[in-house]
Amino acid sequence: MKLKTAEKAPPKKTLPPDELLSVRDWLRFLMSRMGAAEVAFGQGFIDAWDEAVYLVLHTLHLPLDRLEPFLDAALTADECERLMRVVERRCEEREPAAYITGEAWLGGLRFRVDPRVIIPRSHLFELMQEGFSPWLDEAGAPARILDLCTGSGCLAVAAAHVFPEARVDAVDLSADALKVAQLNIHDHGLRDRVEVLHGDLFDALEDRRYDLILCNPPYVTDAAMDALPEEFRKEPAMALGAGADGMDIVRRLVADAGRHLNPGGLLLVEVGRNQAEAEAALPGLPLVWLDTDSAAAPVFLLRAEDLTG
Repeated sequence: MKLKTAEKAPPKKTLPPDELLSVRDWLRFLMSRMGAAEVAFGQGFIDAWDEAVYLVLHTLHLPLDRLEPFLDAALTADECERLMRVVERRCEEREPAAYITGEAWLGGLRFRVDPRVIIPRSHLFELMQEGFSPWLDEAGAPARILDLCTGSGCLAVAAAHVFPEARVDAVDLSADALKVAQLNIHDHGLRDRVEVLHGDLFDALEDRRYDLILCNPPYVTDAAMDALPEEFRKEPAMALGAGADGMDIVRRLVADAGRHLNPGGLLLVEVGRNQAEAEAALPGLPLVWLDTDSAAAPVFLLRAEDLTG
């Protein structure tokens, strides 16, 4: 005679507090909960207010750029329950906002994201908004662009928008990440101009050459990886960590980049706060450090002639 196994009871649903009636109430509540939980920012948002506004408006299917008209709108019981689940995911489970909503934004560009890819954030994107001026001014707009370590494909897509005549290759070692990149390329209508390639840095490129190579590689040091907040541990480790000094990938890409640059071509590499580590790892190279509005020297530039002697 078979004994029936006890069925697991479904997890109890946390009911939202009765006092939370309006959008304004939920914004205050979410910010308080984020403060109490000491959540970490930096994955698309730099403070609790901007992130709370985004999460509430997105959950309620309201325009992301129009908060004021809805602040005192009363919410239904179903809407409150959905917001309560978002609060739990963000503050108790420490899930990044982009993974909760399934999207991230760079400027006005929307990208699909999930835990297969690092959440888009890039100083290279900031520099791209000026067309990499003045560095590309003499050479003119690039005809061929390479985005190494493409992840979600965000920089490849952005480059195709900024340089509408260019063809772009997007390369990543992660096959899972490239599945997300392909979705984003399709969403932006760029399948005829952006090609996805699976491989380790330049391995899949044979003899292809480019006018512009962009790379936002893994550059987090071992020590920094050990100290990462929980939210950042939700991202793929291979997209973040790069050895004791964070330069394992940077050394390799700089060593091989010269073979894939056209004369006059440029290599731009993002290394965040690792300027000292990059200079120590690449002695003798004339690194040109570029500032952005949000950071000092997060990106270095090398010319093709610097890499080919």
